[in-house]
Amino acid sequence: MKKVILISLVSILAFACNQKEKKGKQNLSKKEAIEAADNSFSEIDERLNKYVEVKLTADLSALSENQKKMIPILIEVGKIMDDIFWKQAYGDKSTLLDTIQDEKLKRFVEINYGPWDRLAANEPFVDGAEIKPLGANFYPKDMTKKEFEVAQLEDKKSLYTLLRRDEEGMLKTVPYRVAYAEEVKKAADLLKKAAELAEDENFKKYLNLRANALLSDEYYESDLAWMDMVENKIDIICGPIETYEDQMFGYKAAHEAYILVKDMEWSKRLSKYAKMLPELQKNLPVDEKYKAEKPGTDSQLAAFDVIYYAGDCNAGSKTIAVNLPNDEKVQLEKGTRRSQLKNAMRAKFDKILLPISEILIDKEQQKYITFDAFFANTMFHEVAHGLGIKNTINDKGTVRGALKEHASALEEGKADILGLYMITQLHKMGEVEGDLKEYYTTFMASVFRSVRFGASSAHGKANMIRFNFFKDAGVISRSTEGVYTINYNKMEDAMNALSELILTYQGDGDYEGVSQLVNEKANIEEELQSDLDRLTDQGVPVDVVFEQGVDVLF
Repeated sequence: MKKVILISLVSILAFACNQKEKKGKQNLSKKEAIEAADNSFSEIDERLNKYVEVKLTADLSALSENQKKMIPILIEVGKIMDDIFWKQAYGDKSTLLDTIQDEKLKRFVEINYGPWDRLAANEPFVDGAEIKPLGANFYPKDMTKKEFEVAQLEDKKSLYTLLRRDEEGMLKTVPYRVAYAEEVKKAADLLKKAAELAEDENFKKYLNLRANALLSDEYYESDLAWMDMVENKIDIICGPIETYEDQMFGYKAAHEAYILVKDMEWSKRLSKYAKMLPELQKNLPVDEKYKAEKPGTDSQLAAFDVIYYAGDCNAGSKTIAVNLPNDEKVQLEKGTRRSQLKNAMRAKFDKILLPISEILIDKEQQKYITFDAFFANTMFHEVAHGLGIKNTINDKGTVRGALKEHASALEEGKADILGLYMITQLHKMGEVEGDLKEYYTTFMASVFRSVRFGASSAHGKANMIRFNFFKDAGVISRSTEGVYTINYNKMEDAMNALSELILTYQGDGDYEGVSQLVNEKANIEEELQSDLDRLTDQGVPVDVVFEQGVDVLF
């Protein structure tokens, strides 16, 4: 596919003339110039059509007046996180956006936080854009992995430092609190302003501690406070959190924000499953040494409507569930909170998953695609992040540190497969209702939805590993017409085998083994790609993009 050209009549004429000259022709008519512009427009239209726009709203009637007053303040915090993420993903956004005249192209740049298509393996789509650096803007573009490894810098692997060059060209670290001093000061002031309106003491405490954390790069105390906050109807997750954007090492956390309204009734229904984690951990299909850690007993399950996305979570494909905090120390002490984002989840099910199943899943099995199963699969994916092991069994440190850039992909793969394992076990215990075929069929249909995010993302790699593993195990088969059928009888054995493989790699901190797994299994083969192309040809969007903000909510 040709790159999109920044369009003005002069540039179109110049571009078209160059193309004509390559073909041995000298002149370009006005009509041909317009046709060239139309072709360029059609390409950006094709890229934009990967997304379906959804208005991000929620029922705010249960909120108090103070909570409603907090929302605009928290959205301003989100906008600041958005600005910081632009710097981490690309750099100075004005140097890119101010050069683009075409509004459609500018919109697609905004969706991707840069000139790289996140749903097409970070393919450049703006003329002149270079290949995206694996380390985004966390490291100097000319830095090699070897240079980083030999650098004697104590905090080089910190989640909260940038790598830059000093006056002599040597590597140095710059703490986030210094690099983004102006931004985090404004965000901290806003969080403290919101805290003054907080009626829940635990929420007030969390907001103030989070404000301090942004200024100090010390997030442990605010993470603990966030886990202690369970009754408040409104929530904000903000700061440097996930490491997906750093595809060089997976060391650096990117800024983001979610603003959430809690569904108290749904959350109460979900809470019982968190208490089952210790028992489920004991029964994992792997040797005892790979499940010796005990998950925190304060783990929580909660359902929310999300009313604002910003930064990392808003870039490209949108998250529909969140499992935090990521700090292994907090996880072992307090567990995690798995937040289901109901309204975003429903939008993806209705507008994407159902249309996919109607095209790619056997007609006799389509009846097993249900929203309740989609919700449960997503929920137990997040729960499963708390299972397994966080630290290697052979003194290689944390799993995240030992597996480097592959850690996120393998962790997502673990959560996928152990989530399905949990459903299977709980169904046997009578704790999960419905036909198990609903969960299995919806699970497999969801693979087609997720792999369309591209194999460059952690979730995309995880889904491709699972798809190819299940295909090799005979769990899924494809007809000559490109329709997939699920062999339910083979699902459990394949599920247990993949669970054991992933947990073993994590426990051993086996970087070489995981690298081989990714190289062999995390690829979209030509046959599958042709089926994914059929989805695009028939107008099935890949993901959602949000119309959001104060004007949408009030």
